[in-house]
Order: sequence, then C-alpha cells, then structure tokens
Amino acid sequence: MLQKLSIRNYALIDNLELELDKGLNIITGETGAGKSIMLGALSLILGQRAETKYFFNQEKKCVIEGFFKLSGTAAEALKTAFEEQDLDFQVESILRREISIDGKSRAFINDTPVTLTVMKQLGEKLIDIHSQHATMEVSDPGFQLAVVDTLSNHQLLLNRYRSEFKHYKNIQQQLKTMVLHAEEARARQDYEQFLFNELETVNLQPEEQEAQETELQTLNNAESIKRSLVNAYQLLSEQEASVLPILKEAIGQLQSVEKYNPAYEALNERLRSTLIELKDIAEETAALEEDIAFNPSRIEAINARLDTIYSLQQKHRVKSIAELIGIQEQLSNNLSLLLSGDEEIERLKVDIEKLKKQLESWAAELSASRSQAIAAAEEQVAEILLQVGMPNARIKIEQAKLEELNKDGQDQINLLFSANSGQAPAPVGKVASGGELSRLMLAIKSIMAKHTALPTLIFDEIDTGISGETALRVGKVIGQLEQNMQVVCITHLPQIAATGNAHYFVYKNEEGGRSTTGIRKLDKKERIAAIAEMLSGKNPATSALQNAKALLGL
Repeated sequence: MLQKLSIRNYALIDNLELELDKGLNIITGETGAGKSIMLGALSLILGQRAETKYFFNQEKKCVIEGFFKLSGTAAEALKTAFEEQDLDFQVESILRREISIDGKSRAFINDTPVTLTVMKQLGEKLIDIHSQHATMEVSDPGFQLAVVDTLSNHQLLLNRYRSEFKHYKNIQQQLKTMVLHAEEARARQDYEQFLFNELETVNLQPEEQEAQETELQTLNNAESIKRSLVNAYQLLSEQEASVLPILKEAIGQLQSVEKYNPAYEALNERLRSTLIELKDIAEETAALEEDIAFNPSRIEAINARLDTIYSLQQKHRVKSIAELIGIQEQLSNNLSLLLSGDEEIERLKVDIEKLKKQLESWAAELSASRSQAIAAAEEQVAEILLQVGMPNARIKIEQAKLEELNKDGQDQINLLFSANSGQAPAPVGKVASGGELSRLMLAIKSIMAKHTALPTLIFDEIDTGISGETALRVGKVIGQLEQNMQVVCITHLPQIAATGNAHYFVYKNEEGGRSTTGIRKLDKKERIAAIAEMLSGKNPATSALQNAKALLGL
C-alpha cells in the first residue's frame, strides 16, 4: 500500500505530504483546486516523462517520493519483481523521482539509481490508476486476456509457459542466425575448398623456403664457389709455401728450445692446437669442394618449387610459409565448422520441434482453464453491473484459437458488451458510453480484486455521468474493494465520498498574488460539512447536513 506521498515543487504545490489510510481513501475538492495535480505528481514515480515548465519554483528541483509498505499476499510477487531488477527488496520501500531545473531526471528505488523503464515496470505493480480517460483500456485485447487469466487462477502455468516460450523464441532466432551463417559459408565453401586443396597439395614445410633459397644460391654460383674452395685448400695444404708445412716447420723450431723455458713449451703447445684446427679446416674445405657440382635439373626443380611458394604468398598476401600454413589450418577449420554447423542446425531443429509440442500442450491447458473461467466471469460481471444500476447489461467473452503460439498461449479473447435488452453484444469500445465504460471497468476491477493481489487502486473521477441511486450503488461497490486492497478515489459525488475510511480535501490558497494547492484530512465534523456542500453548495442548510450524516451512517 501507498503509505505516504511527498510532493515538493510541482505545479501549484510547494511542499505537500499526504498520508493515506490502508482502506478506502476519498479525495474531494473544488474544481480546479488541484486534485489532478497530485495524480500528475504520482505519475512521475510511475515512470512518466516530466517537464520543468510544471515546476512551482523554476529555480529549485522537483522531488516526488512515494513511501510503500509491501506486505501481504502481494509481497512475494513484488519481491520477485525487485530481484529481477537486481534491487534489494524491503518491506518499506521508497520510490523517488528528482527533476532538476535543467530538465534532467533521476529515479531511485530505495536510494538505488534506476532507469525510468525499471521504475515504470515496478510502479505498475504497486499502483493502478483508473481514470475516466483510461476506461478504453477495457477495449484492449491484452487487457481482456489478462482479465480472463486473473480469473483462471493459472498464474504458475502461465509463468512457466511464458518462460519456455521466451526460450523457444531465443533458440528460433539462434537457428535463424546459424542457417544464415551456414548459407554464407556454403557460398564460400567451394572457393575455400579449392584454396585448401591447393595448399594441401603443395605440402609446405615450415623451414623449406630458406633452405631452398640457400641451395639455389649455391647451385647458381657453383663454379666460383668451387674455385674459391680449391684455392683455399691449396693455400692451406698443397702448395710448397702453404700454411700447414710452414706451421710444422715453426713447431719444430720451437720444439728444439722448449726445454729451456716453460714459456716456449706453452707457446709451442698453442701452435700444435692451431695445426690440428687448420688440418680440420683444410679437410672440410676439400669435402665441401667435392660436394659442389653444377646441376641444371636441380636448379630447375628448386626454381619451380620457389615459384609455387612465391605465387601462393602473393595470392594470400603474406610473406612467409608459416603464414601460409596458418591460412591452411584456418580453411580446414572453416570446412570442419560447416560440417559441425549442419549437425548443430539439425539438433536445434529437433529441440525446437520438441519444445513447440510442449508449448502447444501447455497452451491447450491454458485454453481449457480460460474456457472454464469465462462463464463465471460473465456471470460475476453481470451481477456487479446490476449492483451499479445496469440491470440489463451483460458481457460476452469470445475465445478463439490462434494459428500461431504467442507469449500468452494460443488464445484470442474478445469482450463484447450490451447495455440494453434486445441489443446484441458488440465490441465494447463501439457500443458503451463513458459512464457505462466506467461502471464496466469498475465491475471488472472488482472481480479481479477477489482473485489476485492488485496494487493500490486509484479511481480518478470515474463517476462521471452517474448520480442518485446509481451513485450510491457505485459507492457501495467501490467500498467493497477495500476488503482486498487499498483504494484511493477522487470523486465529486457525495454518495461515493461518504463510503471512505478517510476523507481528504484539496483546496487552493491565494497568497501574495500566487495560487498554491494544499490537502488536509477531514475530521468527522469537517467531513459532514464537506459532503453537505457537495449535496447543496456553499453554506449548506440543516437538511443538507442531515442528509450528509445519513450518507455517513451517523
């Protein structure tokens, strides 16, 4: 329930706090005093857009706060709604809206910043505003279906269906995306298969390009390389004045004197090591020279291989064999994914068909449940319409099966209405007057209140077009609603005003050439006077006061 509404700097309100009763709260006041202003302020904490031009003081921000006590049968559903938005649930919760002078808006739930969308979603679970302008809601197919679902008492089944339907739509979209990707992949498949086969046939090896380029350089320069190696060998070993014989002679000279000084011996040992190393170099030079041979056919083969490698690198815009091998592996993965993707697509199709059958089964259960509730709903609404002065009115709820599943099952609900005898029921929006629509909506809300924990219900002058005995009956029905919920009723009819647990009076002050709106709770004596004025105008006579007391049961 809404315990308190605090309004600061909005329209004609400078600072106002309204504490409400848990039962039926009546709000009355003169035309233009500002009753609708409070509803406008309340709509801000229900996620509606705001404009700074409605500020009382253009130099201060506007702050609207609603203090709620969340308990009873509705608390568990509200707790779930809070958790879905990652908000901490508190039995006493505060919804706050701040609009700064530059038009920027901030929304808070229990001091946690939230988006307007989140505030609207939670606000709609806390307060339901029903005005004479909102009666056309009864013509909305979604609302009509919601009415039948409320009376069917199958919320658990409906929640389970909606959860699985959401999953069903998600995997349908997943399948659609996968099929699209598979089609795109197949369009590339032949070309990618060709590229892969081309690379696989070449059988590239990681280090071969460098090795073959080195071998080609050697073969192309075989003659000069061979000549240089021969000359080097001869300078080391074969010629009369070559290095090795001279080095041997030097070793012999030092050997003859090494006994005289250890330093000579050490020096000669170094020469012997050098001799061994130079012999190895000479032998390896000779061996390398023998391996060198001009081989035109080998040159041709290497050139052909390198041409293939260079061509592939240019084709794929890379500079190394490692990159070509990486491309080959990626192509292989793409082709494998196409095969596995086809398998996944088939698996998803099976899952979707299985889930569809389950949803159809649940939709059939929902349809059966709705069908059972419809007859009772028609009877209960007709009974309340009788109570509010429409003895010949009746509704007919038509149920039709849709071709496709939707988030609510497979039903289409159409509410038909007839206000008079002999008049065939027709779509409610086409045949009901404003007053009839108001009473019809009141009847519907009344029976819904018996089946579910509706939020705080606010009626904004839905009594337009009625009076006298009808007004008394409407007041009685509204009064019965407080057994199931908190009700706030803004009215101009004394018969309805007399039914409340608490009565608040909205007034306008003129101070300093400026109008302001205020509200106060009436005591017993003030309430009698206020209702008497509603009956007969200012300065009511004794008879009007007596009538007011009678309406109040005093």
